[in-house]
Amino acid sequence: MATTTMDYGPIFSPLLAGAPLNELGPVVPDKAALVKLKALSLDEAFAPAKIADRGMAEACLAGLYLLYDGFEESHNISQSIETPTGSYWHGILHRREPDYGNAKYWFRRVGRHPVFERLVDAARELASAETLDRASAFLGEQHDWDPFRFVDCCEAVAEGKSTSEMLCRKVQRKECELLFDHCFRAAKAG
Repeated sequence: MATTTMDYGPIFSPLLAGAPLNELGPVVPDKAALVKLKALSLDEAFAPAKIADRGMAEACLAGLYLLYDGFEESHNISQSIETPTGSYWHGILHRREPDYGNAKYWFRRVGRHPVFERLVDAARELASAETLDRASAFLGEQHDWDPFRFVDCCEAVAEGKSTSEMLCRKVQRKECELLFDHCFRAAKAG
């Protein structure tokens, strides 16, 4: 998973590197990965640094569970984090569930997230290498990330109205990478 240059340490790095390119919808969870995640100590995962923001550290865990399709575990964590970042993980989860209306509800609670600026650039770059259809054309044109249009695009793929499944999966991956990175840095910096 990790395409950033950030070193996430000996616990997080292998988990991120081994994460699958998630489907847009739910799949059977990776039970072996979920066992590792349940045994994970956030304090050990961030060591030698101290956790300065426990909510952001928990958001890292919500993201990891989601990457390994542990929807229930991710949901339990993200819904307890009453911040835009917790709502962001929650929105991604419901987009994948799929419960598109509920995903949009959570994205409304996100507002304008710091990740959006880097995500819109990454999505445009990914889209530039693809043939875009009506549902996905905005990915190559937008200058501000629109999570609602991305929800609509994922729904169009699910309904067979778009052929951009792999592009959406790659954008979703980049979104999760950037959001995890944001959480990791904030958890350490406070």
